[in-house]
Amino acid sequence: MEQTRFLLGEIPAILWGPPGDRGCLYIHGQGGGKEYAAAFAELAAAVGRQVLSIDLPEHGERAGQPGFDPWHAVPDIRAAADWARDRWSRLDLRADSIGAWFSMLAMEDAPPERALFVSPVLDMPRLIETMMDWAGVTEAQLEQAGELPTDFGQTLSWDYLCYARSHPIRRWNSPTDILYAGRDHLVGRDTVDAFVQRFGCGLTVLEEGEHWFHTPEQLAALEAWTRRALEE
Repeated sequence: MEQTRFLLGEIPAILWGPPGDRGCLYIHGQGGGKEYAAAFAELAAAVGRQVLSIDLPEHGERAGQPGFDPWHAVPDIRAAADWARDRWSRLDLRADSIGAWFSMLAMEDAPPERALFVSPVLDMPRLIETMMDWAGVTEAQLEQAGELPTDFGQTLSWDYLCYARSHPIRRWNSPTDILYAGRDHLVGRDTVDAFVQRFGCGLTVLEEGEHWFHTPEQLAALEAWTRRALEE
């Protein structure tokens, strides 16, 4: 697979595949990185599409840089999308987990021609409230503390919750297909169904899947879904 590594401003990026006039921006989720686009880029190249992937703060080559939050990630994604639109006549989007939420915030006013979401976070306030329940933290406690670490590895933030509530996804004018795991412990099926109905998305459910697609069976299902989506 042909790769060109470069800095998009100060953002480490990879351009995958031979030149073409149609491209896709790949946005990773928590724990990912620009290299996570490799499998998708192989499939995209087979149908004549280049892929641009970037490292968001705290990930990949930016592991020591704080800011895996909407204040930092959203401007980075906008910058990548602007770069991609200058290069390609058509821009699609492929995003994982929280990367989907960041991308919708970043591209709400200039949506991609098509979007493919895997295990997307679609209602961030609800997810934060769910994690607060897991941690046994009330809104009053979080507001007073500002930030609270949890024993499941996430830090709860009052500012983050306020931001999420004040920045709902009010419109998403991009034809979107979603691959959802039936055993997703972060995003409830009712949340996905409501989003699909509201925005007219396509939905494929892998009932035995988990939020992170990682087993051989889950990865095979992801590949099959991706192939079908790219052929449409």
